[in-house]
Amino acid sequence: MSLIGEVFVADVLGKPVLDPAGEEIGRVRDIAVEGGGKLPRAVGLIIERNKAQSFLPWEELNIFNKRIISCRSLCSELPDQQLAADGLLIAKDILDKQIVDINGAKVVRVNDIKLTDEGGSVYLTAVDVGMRGLLRRLGFEKRGDAFFRAIRHPLRHQLIPWTVIQPLESKLDKLTLSVSRDAMSDLHPADIAQIISDLAPDERTEFFEKLDLETAAEALHELEPEVQADIINDMDKEQAADVIERMPPDEAADVIADLSAEKAQEILGLMEHEEAQDVHELLHHEDDTAGGLMTNEFLSYAPEMTVGEIIRRFRQDAVELEAFHYMYALRDEKLLGVISLREAIMEDPEKTLAEAMHTKMITVRADSGHDIVAELISKYNLLALPVVDDDGCLLGVITVDDVVDLLLPPASRKRRRKM
Repeated sequence: MSLIGEVFVADVLGKPVLDPAGEEIGRVRDIAVEGGGKLPRAVGLIIERNKAQSFLPWEELNIFNKRIISCRSLCSELPDQQLAADGLLIAKDILDKQIVDINGAKVVRVNDIKLTDEGGSVYLTAVDVGMRGLLRRLGFEKRGDAFFRAIRHPLRHQLIPWTVIQPLESKLDKLTLSVSRDAMSDLHPADIAQIISDLAPDERTEFFEKLDLETAAEALHELEPEVQADIINDMDKEQAADVIERMPPDEAADVIADLSAEKAQEILGLMEHEEAQDVHELLHHEDDTAGGLMTNEFLSYAPEMTVGEIIRRFRQDAVELEAFHYMYALRDEKLLGVISLREAIMEDPEKTLAEAMHTKMITVRADSGHDIVAELISKYNLLALPVVDDDGCLLGVITVDDVVDLLLPPASRKRRRKM
């Protein structure tokens, strides 16, 4: 069998198939493939004649390209064969399916399939997800190419190699890139969230569950509240608890708050006690207050510790924190002073924290409004603002990132409900 030049599926759909005498035996309606290998292999054509369809095995083909398709046998000699019931067809089962483009961090659709001749067999070697593939399907590739060249934006092939696509299954409802967890974790959480948002609702949870726990925790906060809730509700409850447990407490509280009270209590019950307690405390604050903005994760040390001891402890303690700007001196939970990380690094390591810290501090009460928080952080050029109760005990901190979120709120910012 001779395959000449580059061939895409759209090039041959609808083309006549000729026998050795030049008689048309039918027109190509689809291409049958089999999976299981590294690349899917074409095994035959579905041809239609007089509104009746039949299967033409690939071995019967003599020439196959976008100009001529011919078979070895005369029309009257062709075997009467049917495709197996579980056989896969390119046009019916693969075209228009969703696929995740990791390089572009988005979900795209299969517009066309590239076919390549290797050792006498024809394999599916790439997926076309670009405008050129769509125009080819519509029969406007040449005119479209001329138009885009005229406006100095030539159409380019947007191909995804089949080598990064998982093997085909008999019951195919989507195509999935066989990208490792490591590759996914290299993407920014916002890009992963965009991919999840672009997927069909019934595919989001399956995609999310394939992420490692740390990546899933980072991506979850970037999703719209209703998408977060749908994913958590569909997930195995133990796995959902593991993901939320790895989120910073304030972000975890945002997610928990959008679940039903029953589901929220169930998730909290499966989390480690300390992490669950941190989240539970934050859920008691109204969203439009300083308490609703703060996180109760911060670095604090006894005032009699030396700066050198604090730096050594810091290297261990900071690993588990999302962000850190200051270290606080506490005694019996009461806020006594603060020192920035930069100041601690530059300070004499033999000094105690009490000797090196600042005791004149800008703080805010948990019930203060967002306007007060924003004003204080802006006026005093703070990277973090301590939140204290009436007795001066440190409840949490509000970072400058949280204030930015007030101005440009992430998708997941929402009003917390008390529990």
